[in-house]
Amino acid sequence: MHSGSPADAPLVREPLHAPVAHLVRGGVTEGVHHGSVVVLGPGGDVRFQLGDIEAAFYPRSALKPVQAVAMARAGLPLEGELLALAAASHSGEERHLAGARRILELAGLTEDHLRNVPDMPYGPAVRDTWVRAGRGPSRLAQNCSGKHAAMLYTCRLNGWSLDDYLDPGHPLQQAVAEIVEDLTGQRVARVTVDGCGAPLFSVSLHGLARAGARVTTAPPGTPEARVADAMRTHAEMASGAGRDVAALMRAVPGLLAKDGFEGVQLAALPDGRAVAVKIADGADRARVPVAAAALAFAGVDPEPLTGFRGEPLLGGGREVGRVRPVRSLDPVAAPAPACGCAYA
Repeated sequence: MHSGSPADAPLVREPLHAPVAHLVRGGVTEGVHHGSVVVLGPGGDVRFQLGDIEAAFYPRSALKPVQAVAMARAGLPLEGELLALAAASHSGEERHLAGARRILELAGLTEDHLRNVPDMPYGPAVRDTWVRAGRGPSRLAQNCSGKHAAMLYTCRLNGWSLDDYLDPGHPLQQAVAEIVEDLTGQRVARVTVDGCGAPLFSVSLHGLARAGARVTTAPPGTPEARVADAMRTHAEMASGAGRDVAALMRAVPGLLAKDGFEGVQLAALPDGRAVAVKIADGADRARVPVAAAALAFAGVDPEPLTGFRGEPLLGGGREVGRVRPVRSLDPVAAPAPACGCAYA
């Protein structure tokens, strides 16, 4: 447990984002993605910052590892792939649905007890297959069903009520808020409702990075270490086949990574180095290239990061450009594109 009291909540203000990536086509900057980036060193010191890392923002699903830690501290006994699923934004593959069912079975519950919003599977290929089969939205298929099943299991173990487990005043959500403040080191600024229906806690980008570092540096056997180990070992259970966040964990030994809607990325290493990214316009195409560049800035070997430069921009079926992180981030070195264009 963190020994100090949490600092004051971050200010709720319009974030002072800065350019973090350029969309370069044929040597000309066609677009600019604004956002904020923070890189922490092993001791928790800020090694790099760009934009506004102290304003209140919503981490979205990047906060799921912290929510899973809170449930583990409250007695959730899951391990391995089921614990990874409890922290997942899954693609809706059959293994994800089967895992969520298994968690519910362990709690003596069924899909009918879930209170997340029914949805189609998040993974495009899985969703297409789902639709072709004539299946409609499902609570189990929704990408947060593993987290919700684990929340219900935690409630059952503690004798807490089930129907209102998403209420911010519920003992479960109060426990989650306490751990959010503990691991981020700051008070929660605002509480709202996430897309799945669960409470969502507003902290700063700096606080999110601190939480990631706290999770990855925790002693073996602690709830934090259990969650980190489960997500790293079962990266596809915490996301899905072909997902960039799983590929990033596979590429960088020991890395814990979690994405979130609206362009949020958290990544942390066992020595305490951590990166947190927020893309202001929520664009996924900038999230991974900027996070990879930030990891390289933090000292991660650039070679395995070259595969995370982002999708190429095509012109007439050939590459004519790419999203490039700003120069101050020391972008990951990569071979020149076939088009021969220069990048800003």
